[in-house]
Amino acid sequence: MSDRRAYPSDLSDARWELMEPVLSAWRSERRGRALGFGRPPEHDLREIMNAILYVDRTGVQWRYLPHDFPHWNTVYGYFAKWQSDGIFAQLNGLLRELVRQQEGRNAKPSACVIDAQSVKTSTSVPATSQGTDNAKKIVGRKRSIVTDTLGLLLAVLVTAAGVQDSVAGTQLLDQIAAAQPGIRKAWVDGGYRKHFVEHAATLGIDMEITTRTPGTRGFTPIPKRWAVERTYGWLMLHRRLARDYETLPARSEAMIHLAMSDLMARRLTGEATVSWRGPTSPDQGRIQV
Repeated sequence: MSDRRAYPSDLSDARWELMEPVLSAWRSERRGRALGFGRPPEHDLREIMNAILYVDRTGVQWRYLPHDFPHWNTVYGYFAKWQSDGIFAQLNGLLRELVRQQEGRNAKPSACVIDAQSVKTSTSVPATSQGTDNAKKIVGRKRSIVTDTLGLLLAVLVTAAGVQDSVAGTQLLDQIAAAQPGIRKAWVDGGYRKHFVEHAATLGIDMEITTRTPGTRGFTPIPKRWAVERTYGWLMLHRRLARDYETLPARSEAMIHLAMSDLMARRLTGEATVSWRGPTSPDQGRIQV
């Protein structure tokens, strides 16, 4: 750890202890294949992860990283490599299993919840990867996620906003069936079509569509499905996710995996997540997730 003044997004020793084995194994494996960046790695992996978390948490552009971090181009290079090598997804999976065990659950879930969220994009996002969600009148991208019943991320798929929920959901279901064969139950909202439910049945998953009670006004938590709605709320603690700023959809997925890994690491170590609410707000300060 460097002797610079710490930022609120920096990893504590306890959280770094959870993530370090995965990152060190990645570096060792690359050394073994005589790959890397053309010379022996010299950057502190913890500082690289701190810099990436700073971007994810604050929403700052890569070029605007503070100068006491490694050079932004180096940090982005590591982010891109870790994304393409599946490191962020690997961290998410490891920490999810630890959280489930801490909560007295089996490491592998047997049920899940699926939902989609359309978000606006920045000017850096290619028009070819965007679309229009006519129902929500949003031009941008769509984040489709699968969580367990605790709201912990199982899978994420980022598409153009115009992609129908059932189409993206079908791809996610195929991923889940392969990665989590123990899942036998899933909940979705009324935006998912009958053919999606039928596809789930072919995979041995009982899909249930949950809907609001007729006549209900205002926000009302829907049984089972509220967990995934809460997850979207957790993700919004990371300002990089307020919009989609990533050029590639795969990088957007990596930012979501990273945000959830950060949240789960804090949960495992008992560290609260600092809220961005103003100091005068009655629920300001710290949010435990």
